[in-house]
Amino acid sequence: MELKTIAWIENDFTEKFGVPRQSGLTEMTSKIVFAPEYRVPEAIRGLEGFTHIWLLWQFSEAVREKWSPTVRPPRLGGNTRMGVFATRSPFRPNSIGLSSVRLQRIEPDSPEGPVLYVSGADLMNKTPIIDIKPYLAYTDSHPEASGGFALTEREGRLRVDIAPGLAERLPEEKLPSLIEILSQDPRPQYQSDPERIYTMSFGGFEISFTVSENDLTVTDIRKS
Repeated sequence: MELKTIAWIENDFTEKFGVPRQSGLTEMTSKIVFAPEYRVPEAIRGLEGFTHIWLLWQFSEAVREKWSPTVRPPRLGGNTRMGVFATRSPFRPNSIGLSSVRLQRIEPDSPEGPVLYVSGADLMNKTPIIDIKPYLAYTDSHPEASGGFALTEREGRLRVDIAPGLAERLPEEKLPSLIEILSQDPRPQYQSDPERIYTMSFGGFEISFTVSENDLTVTDIRKS
């Protein structure tokens, strides 16, 4: 079976650290640019009538030749093993991810052909997309569904403190997305050292921060 890359996503997530753990957790805008072969307006005819779409994509940073039947979900502390098919781990026999995102708008006549703008993506910049499908609420949404062990996810969000002098180093339009992402606590579940300084890449900047209990403090913002 041969899978073709039909598009790539473009956004401010330039590394895995800091990418939301699931789709729909951030309103940050991402751009989907089709590969030259698929820059055909007819291929997306009717898509403008949908508010959400499914993205099938490749975990391009986690492709492995061998697979394991069990993995260690970070949300369980990194020590408990679960079956790979009971998780959304990227380390799968086929490194394929599935995400639902909000379709904000379509730019039909850009220099790159038809371009989709979406929010809620949990994909790194330049992640290859292998398919796009419309999201159908009447069949794709199951409010009564059980979340299994994923219900152990931390509740609430962190308070984010960025001193005005640091915030000014970041383009104004990027600041709300950064605060939203940091508030979700990008640290691995098993790390809780209040003295440790974490650094993540975001939109061409290196963001350093510490976390103590429910407070996240940004200590530095500098260009990559």
